[in-house]
Amino acid sequence: MQVEERESGDIVIVSIHGDITLSKGGDVLLKDKVQSLLQQGRKKLILDLGGVSYVDSAGLGQLVQVYSTAKHHGGALKLVNVTKRLKDLLVVSKLLTVFDSYDTEAQAVASFGAIA
Repeated sequence: MQVEERESGDIVIVSIHGDITLSKGGDVLLKDKVQSLLQQGRKKLILDLGGVSYVDSAGLGQLVQVYSTAKHHGGALKLVNVTKRLKDLLVVSKLLTVFDSYDTEAQAVASFGAIA
């Protein structure tokens, strides 16, 4: 798994490419990246999942954990470009209702404007 970050104003967009799985260490890499951003005071996070090819149960658990960690630190984490395969997994696991998910990066960025 590869992780790239870039900024759009005070929002950090984290693009993920590859698999989010236990066997490839993707779950730990994602957790470490989000924790590092939160420690830097970056509270508005978007995970761009368009480049994710596969997510196992550990990876799904990690998505939930980083979402929870962000909320616990007064931040917000939103998903964008969720692949059909991952969206189906989120629907089956009933996690789609937990995450704020957007089709485009512009929609996700604009959604932070609604936060007071």
